[in-house]
Amino acid sequence: MFERWAGEEARSFVMLPPSGSYREYYRITGRTKSAMGAYNSDAKENEAFLEFSNHFKTKALPIPAIYETDTQNHVYLQEDLGDVTLYSFLQGIRKGPEFPEELLRFYKKTIQKLICFQINGGEGLNYNKCYPREAFDRQSMLWDLHYFKYYFLKLARVPFDEQALEDDYHKLINFLLEVKHDYFLYRDFQSRNVMVVNDEPWFIDYQGGRKGALQYDLASLLYDAKADIPNEVRKELLDYYIEELSNYQSVDKEDFICHYYGYVLIRIMQAMGAYGFRGFYEKKEHFLKSIPYAIENIKDLIENVNLGIELPTLFSALKNVTESEDLKNIGQRDSLLTVRITSFSYKRGIPVDVSGNGGGFVFDCRAIHNPGRYPEYADKTGKDEEVIAFFGKEPEMTEFLNDVYSIVDKSVEKYISRGFKNLMVNFGCTGGQHRSVFSAESLATYLQHKYKLNVELKHVEQEMKK
Repeated sequence: MFERWAGEEARSFVMLPPSGSYREYYRITGRTKSAMGAYNSDAKENEAFLEFSNHFKTKALPIPAIYETDTQNHVYLQEDLGDVTLYSFLQGIRKGPEFPEELLRFYKKTIQKLICFQINGGEGLNYNKCYPREAFDRQSMLWDLHYFKYYFLKLARVPFDEQALEDDYHKLINFLLEVKHDYFLYRDFQSRNVMVVNDEPWFIDYQGGRKGALQYDLASLLYDAKADIPNEVRKELLDYYIEELSNYQSVDKEDFICHYYGYVLIRIMQAMGAYGFRGFYEKKEHFLKSIPYAIENIKDLIENVNLGIELPTLFSALKNVTESEDLKNIGQRDSLLTVRITSFSYKRGIPVDVSGNGGGFVFDCRAIHNPGRYPEYADKTGKDEEVIAFFGKEPEMTEFLNDVYSIVDKSVEKYISRGFKNLMVNFGCTGGQHRSVFSAESLATYLQHKYKLNVELKHVEQEMKK
């Protein structure tokens, strides 16, 4: 697909680190061109994304161009907007609690474009293509609130009265639906879905969009947990949003702000449901690190915001969340360095760094004498005694591993001294069965004996055969 579009050979095909979704993204580059390839087995979600993309382009909104599609194979090719998200931009220029003026200006640009999406982008949009639902209505809100209940409150063992909580849920939904809700709602408008391109905001991952209230997307942006925007900056940006919105329509500022904080509440709860599902249920540790930030946001809401409606059971449960020492420290419990060691086959490509850290090594074992060339080792792996004995007689494996140990030692010691938490080491060979498995096992044993750290060992090819 890339070569047909680009008219040149694809020279590089690199999978991007996974995000909160199940979509897979690949950066494909040729001699002069690059593009992003996307695979998503959910055909209806793809249909929504492509429909929205075509519509938004007619409105001259800043989104990636779609180059090629193959709906039968659930893939499409889109414009490569680079690697700089608003979140990475924020991390790069923000040092400490201060919020630089340059960053504030970019957030204001982002808000201007958001309003264009919500109002102009929503005009003429075919909402029948929305997935999974065409509006952020009562049913959608209940899904989010139940997500929070079952994947956060229950998994975190926070006590609550189930029926009383359901009653509060319906009162909150009635309150949220008081405002006009027929604008385009982006749904997941957070800093990782805004790209920085030539100092301008461009938007990606809007396939979950639907009809809804204006306040929700603003709440998503300003209460993005790990962006950790100071409260005074949030208030300034809220005022700026209302000021810009008044260029499109009349705004009852007091009513807008009152309902805005209701949408802040439901957005935080939806996000915490996601942290619970990905972190507690799927055991993906990096999602748990957002929980302390979200708890601080909930605490601020409880202490400083009066919605004007009584939600005693919900606020009691939220108060229990904010007072849990376990939850406040959940992302910081394990201060040890974690080294993820992986064996793989080059036929499938280099494994992705799931920590999002991006640090580590890939060692190519294919220059080492391969026991896989001999029939007696065909059904063995680098963990079997016969293969271990084979490598014990091969000085080139010993020399190779000694070089690896020397290189990895330097990073491990530096990472530990600087308080870094993740390092990845990959070993690849032709089949991912003998040389890479033996090397990965050897390094894991070596590091565990020499340093105080966590080791996570994964044999990609062998796990896929199970």
